[in-house]
Amino acid sequence: MKKSTLFVALSFALLTSGAMAQEIAIGIKAGPNFAKLDANSSIAANYSNRTGWHGGAFVLFRGERVGFQPEIIFSQQGTKFNYSGSPDVKSNFNYVNVPLIFKLYTIAGLNLQVGPQIGFLTSAKLEQPNTTEDVKSQLKSTDFSLGLGVGWDLPFGLSIDARYNLGLSDNSDGLTTASGAKVTDIKNQVFQVSAGFKLFKFGNTK
Repeated sequence: MKKSTLFVALSFALLTSGAMAQEIAIGIKAGPNFAKLDANSSIAANYSNRTGWHGGAFVLFRGERVGFQPEIIFSQQGTKFNYSGSPDVKSNFNYVNVPLIFKLYTIAGLNLQVGPQIGFLTSAKLEQPNTTEDVKSQLKSTDFSLGLGVGWDLPFGLSIDARYNLGLSDNSDGLTTASGAKVTDIKNQVFQVSAGFKLFKFGNTK
């Protein structure tokens, strides 16, 4: 998607949501990540979750049944893997993500969540027991994924979210392991649990 098209779509969503919102809230959120890469390499590799964290800010435009919540989130991602009996290798990929989440409210503040996410790579390293390699230049600078989740808006401005970010784009740009194995079709897979708090609320704050 061209940047101009994305900007127009985002502007339209923000204007529409702002005009229809009964409540507008600004808040912060944070929590753990359980991240893994869906990847292919020229040799067999076993991939496992890497635990990290995420944190950032959000703006919620909420109507009676629907809401729109754009966010800016720093996120630690990547995976752990080993191959041919080698020691574990950690891929530590850090992103600034911009989820555009649509929320469908059911009862008692419970909601279903879905929306696109674009991520901007800030750093990428492969860590082995005795070496650390910077591989940012071997990865694409932007990542696209789809967020799917559930949430619960609690009293006093608190919220809890559980979201799975399904990677859609191949992020490899010539990435190889320390042994020279080529890695392709890298897609981020991240499960997040978040606790949030609304710092400011405007409009109907029931």
